[in-house]
Amino acid sequence: MTEQLVKASSLNILALDTCTESCSAALTDQSNTYSEQADAPREHSQRLLPMVQSVLAQAELKLKDVDLIAYGRGPGSFTGIRICSSITQGLALGQSIPVIGISTLATMAQAAIEAGAKQVLSAIDARMGEVYWGQFVSVDGVATLVNEEVVSAPEAIVLSLDESTAITACGTGFEAYPELLALAGGLNECVEAKFPDAKYMTVLARHGYTQGLSTDVDELAPVYLRDTVTWKKLPGKE
Repeated sequence: MTEQLVKASSLNILALDTCTESCSAALTDQSNTYSEQADAPREHSQRLLPMVQSVLAQAELKLKDVDLIAYGRGPGSFTGIRICSSITQGLALGQSIPVIGISTLATMAQAAIEAGAKQVLSAIDARMGEVYWGQFVSVDGVATLVNEEVVSAPEAIVLSLDESTAITACGTGFEAYPELLALAGGLNECVEAKFPDAKYMTVLARHGYTQGLSTDVDELAPVYLRDTVTWKKLPGKE
């Protein structure tokens, strides 16, 4: 086992996500994962820090004991991504903690994979008649992206997965566009993975750390897929 793998296995990882209607925080140490989650649209900025304090208390750790902060980098709600990014900056700057951005689509796929899925199509309702979507396969139990994450009209989704094998669907995109469940002769919906949950980010963060994907907080990089000009055309929308 390489030195990087050994170090990754011993990290205390704090994970945060506010990129969709769901708000969640989780902390994992070498043996346990502690998590908090709430479906609380428009309350993320009030909910997230108390969740962070709760998972730290459950683990009997202080923020200074955290080795890596995983943040939901998007895609998702423009406002939600900004909240997650700004709170991550605030937490990481004070203690000089490295950060790693985790895809919301990959987080949902990871939840489905931990429930037994081998192939996953994640899709989030992007409004304006579009969805954010990505395809994932399980590689040693880790959600691994196939091709790239995309924002498009739902009818523009083209699968690159093996359509002769079961494909699991997760995310609000399938609630908004139920016709997508007919792809590939019928997808298996994982309702438990409707939203990204920070407890599944920790696996992806640990794996990403071994690949050298963590950065200083100054290099924090949210992913919107849709540009900010488009968002400004939607008064009152997130």
